[in-house]
Amino acid sequence: MNGSTATAGGTGDLPRPDALLPLLAGDEDVVAFFAGVADLDATSPADHELEDGVRLASGARLEQFARAGTGDAFCFVGEGGEERPVVYVSLDGEAGPLALGLPELLRLCLVAPWWRDAPGRTAEELRAVADGYREDVPDLDERRHRAARALGLDPAALPSEATALARLAELSQGPVATECLVLGYEDEPLDPLFGTDRI
Repeated sequence: MNGSTATAGGTGDLPRPDALLPLLAGDEDVVAFFAGVADLDATSPADHELEDGVRLASGARLEQFARAGTGDAFCFVGEGGEERPVVYVSLDGEAGPLALGLPELLRLCLVAPWWRDAPGRTAEELRAVADGYREDVPDLDERRHRAARALGLDPAALPSEATALARLAELSQGPVATECLVLGYEDEPLDPLFGTDRI
């Protein structure tokens, strides 16, 4: 893997490398959106530790940097900074790549904070999920725009929901998924996060 941060449909890459994690942990608008809406909490790094035995089949480093409210883990793969691939490890025994680099992951969460509900759902069902988010968070767009601007992103330049979800499907079925294969407690691969079906 080359660790590219190129994203499908995204423009205006952040100018400062390795500047995002501090914002995820400390910027009020960023934390309000990512921890409060997208369920990506990077505010307590000391609490981010993978369960014993969970590791990459390749032997590369698997470094947790954030968690979901359920305890699921967001992890960097390999050595380096925020340009590293990001893998999601679920306590339900599923894992898979989400993005090539933290900037791509944040764009996904900004445009489709409900991405976990995407696998196997029809476009109509996904729209219902998105509508449910908007009912629960009436100021979703305002919070998204504030978070994007705090990250140095133009909200108008974010990818569409469809583009972001298509990127998830691409990563879940390509060579990145093979290189990011996560093993569990008995050296068995965890189930694919998105399986082989289209998102």
